[in-house]
Amino acid sequence: MPAPELEFDDIQHILLTRAPALTGRYEFLSFHDGAAARVWLSAITDKVQSVAQARSTVAEDRRWVTVAFTWNGLAALGLDRASLASFPEEFRQGMVARADILGDTGANDPGNWVGRLASPDLHAIVILFARDDAEHDRCVAEHQKLIAACSGVEVLSWLDLKAVPPFDYAHDHFGYRDRLSQPVIEGSGEEPTPGSGPPLKAGEFILGYPDEDGPPANLPNPDRLSRNGSYMAYRRLEEHVGRFRDFLRAQGGPAEQELTAAKLMGRWRSGAPLTLAPDKDDPQLGADMQRNNNFTYRDMDPHGYAVPLGSHMRRMNPRDTAHNMNRRRMIRRGATYGPHLPEDAPDDGQERGIAAFIICASLVRQFEFAQNVWINDRTFHELGNERDPVCGNHDGTLEFKIPRRPLRKTIRGLPAFTTLKGGAYFFLPGLKALRYLASLGETAHN
Repeated sequence: MPAPELEFDDIQHILLTRAPALTGRYEFLSFHDGAAARVWLSAITDKVQSVAQARSTVAEDRRWVTVAFTWNGLAALGLDRASLASFPEEFRQGMVARADILGDTGANDPGNWVGRLASPDLHAIVILFARDDAEHDRCVAEHQKLIAACSGVEVLSWLDLKAVPPFDYAHDHFGYRDRLSQPVIEGSGEEPTPGSGPPLKAGEFILGYPDEDGPPANLPNPDRLSRNGSYMAYRRLEEHVGRFRDFLRAQGGPAEQELTAAKLMGRWRSGAPLTLAPDKDDPQLGADMQRNNNFTYRDMDPHGYAVPLGSHMRRMNPRDTAHNMNRRRMIRRGATYGPHLPEDAPDDGQERGIAAFIICASLVRQFEFAQNVWINDRTFHELGNERDPVCGNHDGTLEFKIPRRPLRKTIRGLPAFTTLKGGAYFFLPGLKALRYLASLGETAHN
């Protein structure tokens, strides 16, 4: 059976496109008046690009806008009780209430989050990606005017985004090349790179389409609200760059430092996978999207001598060593924030990190499973006393094991290289659904 055609003119661009932006901003909103919120939404919807629009105008566009809502935000807009009750439990509860399931404890506890992201008054997010600083400033000023004209809509907080130099390829503050492995959606028009697996059914990421298990089921009501929508798990992770560099220096000379950094991730910082370049970095391989994902674990590295079993990459995408992988994949979008820390500079105490969105059709089956099992399960691959070395919840008592012959290397007391500074669950509606939400209450006034 042929794949159903995706409705590109109704799907928000962030689901299927990546904007060529060097800067941006996330603004987190609260609605104190439903009518004012709907006026704001009606106005901002005109700025939101669909996939079709973003693809056709990417060369000339200078900004890209996305809008999404928490469950409390949908209620504040005036969505009826029956529709609100039709959303899945994890979304209704929100990320704060799921902290224990997600491993958001200790330093990562919602009580320590910033920007009022743990508040039940968080209702919406506006995501701006901009091509340059001038466009960023123009868009921020325009949105401030809109907010001022909609009494009852409050900006709780914002986060400005900035790419990390050099700008010739995307990478995080630790120096790791980013955006290397993403699933491809059937019917999207994209082709998976070698080793990335076949295209996945659209329903794994976009509501209203068949998924890998069959026809769409248990969708929020009404259909015009859920169709072409998705869910986003937002995570703001501070990256402790000074701590990370100090840790690497303690491992030995420059060569041993780079190898240790590669073992933690599963790739050299250039993006070259250890499976294909186990002993020496290969920057050309890292930059080659036709080669840098073309590997498996079961036959090429079953015991983790190249890529340790507990490395970040092997946890977040176990490939052929995990069951039911097609139902666990996720789309990641986002950007870095905070000032770049030059390689030879001491830690300056400023916050910097990555603020990402995990996009999926099921927060439980995809995001929460990954967070609970792949990232924070100490016994993943029967390792014992390990968590994801990059983004797991660490308190200084855990280990990281690097298989070596004749004896493996065990790093004890692994520090936390990242700290969760905030998060939330958002519903990402389609364009028609945004207009539907903006129209709520009209019948009552007619």
